[in-house]
Amino acid sequence: MTEWINEYYFWIKWVHYLAFVSWMAGLFYLPRLFVYHAENKNNKGFVDVVKIQERRLYFGIQNPAMIVTVISGSLMLHAHKEVLMVGSGFMHAKLTCATLLIIFHIHNYFCLKALANDTSTKSGRYFRIYNEFPTLMFIIIALMMVIRPF
Repeated sequence: MTEWINEYYFWIKWVHYLAFVSWMAGLFYLPRLFVYHAENKNNKGFVDVVKIQERRLYFGIQNPAMIVTVISGSLMLHAHKEVLMVGSGFMHAKLTCATLLIIFHIHNYFCLKALANDTSTKSGRYFRIYNEFPTLMFIIIALMMVIRPF
């Protein structure tokens, strides 16, 4: 199986980068929509539009991008298992952050459902703080993959 992965490794890596950037865009923007939604609950027309945007962003961009990111990343790891060996702490840190982003992504779904059903008790301030998490994970992932500090 690794023969074809190695043959197309840089194409897979390119797809991984594109999918990751798309996924991160969704992870950055969806919580911002949650802020607008939470702060404008009394404006039904506005909230109806935001609900559509939230749903389309999550199911149309975030989910497919996350799936492609995970699959392409898994293929690259399968082809180069040595990056998981001792002395590759940068990869373990990156994979930990990626796992935390997947958990954050899933949590976004529960926030989306609560807001869609008008049962969310979270404030705009909560979502403003919540919105910082993917930025922190992105910074750590970029640091690990470019600098490889350990």
